[in-house]
Amino acid sequence: MTLNHNCLSASRLTLVMLLRIMRTPHRHSPSDDFTNEAKMWRAVANVLPRAEVHGGRVCCLPPVQKGRSLLAGTIRHRWRDAAPGVRAARPLSMNPGIQKVEALDAGHFVRVEWEDGSESRYPCVWLRDNCQCPHCFLRSARARRLVLEDLDVNIVVKEIALADRKKISITWPDEHASEYEAEWLKKRCFSEEARAEMREDLFLPDRQYWGSDLQLPKIPFEEIMYNDESAYKWLCTLKKVGIVLLTGAASRQGELVKLGHRIGFLRLTFYGPTWQVQDKADANNVAYTTGKLCFHTDYPVLQHPPGVQFLHCIKQTAAGGESEVVDGFNVSNKLKEQNPQAYQILSSTAVDYTDVGVDYCDFAVQCKQRIIDVDSRGQAVRINYNNATRDTVFDIPAEKVRPFYAALKEFDDLLNSAEHKFTYKLKPGDIVTFDNWRVLHGRQSYPSGSEVTRHLEGAYADWDVVMSRLRLLRKKVLNRD
Repeated sequence: MTLNHNCLSASRLTLVMLLRIMRTPHRHSPSDDFTNEAKMWRAVANVLPRAEVHGGRVCCLPPVQKGRSLLAGTIRHRWRDAAPGVRAARPLSMNPGIQKVEALDAGHFVRVEWEDGSESRYPCVWLRDNCQCPHCFLRSARARRLVLEDLDVNIVVKEIALADRKKISITWPDEHASEYEAEWLKKRCFSEEARAEMREDLFLPDRQYWGSDLQLPKIPFEEIMYNDESAYKWLCTLKKVGIVLLTGAASRQGELVKLGHRIGFLRLTFYGPTWQVQDKADANNVAYTTGKLCFHTDYPVLQHPPGVQFLHCIKQTAAGGESEVVDGFNVSNKLKEQNPQAYQILSSTAVDYTDVGVDYCDFAVQCKQRIIDVDSRGQAVRINYNNATRDTVFDIPAEKVRPFYAALKEFDDLLNSAEHKFTYKLKPGDIVTFDNWRVLHGRQSYPSGSEVTRHLEGAYADWDVVMSRLRLLRKKVLNRD
């Protein structure tokens, strides 16, 4: 896209004003962020007709200071120096142009200097591995055809050329030729900030922590079923906040099957594709009673517990039966601050879980899980805590048992503290959707009777399925690749 100087200046001014407006603090529900963002990008499209917006960033804008974190994570900028004296490439700028290209380190690296003055360095082994020609890449499947045994990890460039500032051409020692588009390269820059932005764009890692002050996000069920913007808003909020209430569904079984079709498909477990939470004689699960349910995540007895849970209220008791939720990641952070040793114990001790019975089919499941699963940085990424299915078998040395219980009790006390838990009561037609890896849920007891007085239908979905639908909706709603 070519713009004259006056048009570019006017566009910059208008866009900067839009972004400043978007960064102005407002009192609103977390789910409103999506609506504001969509409005902003529609305005951007009016300012720059026919312009493409990649990763939510427009190339004619200067770097924006870190401000409000939007649900889709599209206007955060974290520019840090990749190396002393080198300005890092901005990875997702629109229509990037290449100023210069050269081989470095005896041909083991390719250096690209961009027209904006930034630069990127690409290892030649990575370039050869990711050749986009038909012999090396199956475009219809977006999959690599080149087999690893044919890759020389010490490969160097034989010849390199720049074509029209939009593409580089490389000839390899075996005379194989590869071409790489400037935009493709820019998005895959190896600088620290470029990689951070790509992670953000692909996985939406931003979290909004909460406690008893949670403003429970609510969206009408019919809207998310038939409106892509509303569905995208739902999934973005679910990913960031961890919980969203869908309202106005029919008070009958089967609505969760429809919800599963909306995102892709539901997760089948030993309790079936969906399951009925109500008081049952000879219950095969503590949830199928009228008693209090303490805070827990579902199914830590599985090697890969379901990522998302849906609970649809079909019938609600007049007395009791209130639902309770707590942000497990928020509480984990608090535990880490006040007692690092307890955090270390819960994030390193393998706890045995068991579940034996008959439902969808007969089952005898065993698993070991850490109460707090952490990533390489020590950040909590999944909570695996269900006191009901924690096994009597405990495969650790006897002298470590009491310190473990002390750590778990401190964690449980934090979960149940008034400042951390949020209590609400589902109404018939409500569907609560929440992150089962993050949000622990519970229930207050309610009176038993001769008839069923409280009935919820439950179902699960995997995060892989949910994130797949989120990315597809983002592409459709925001017109992004």
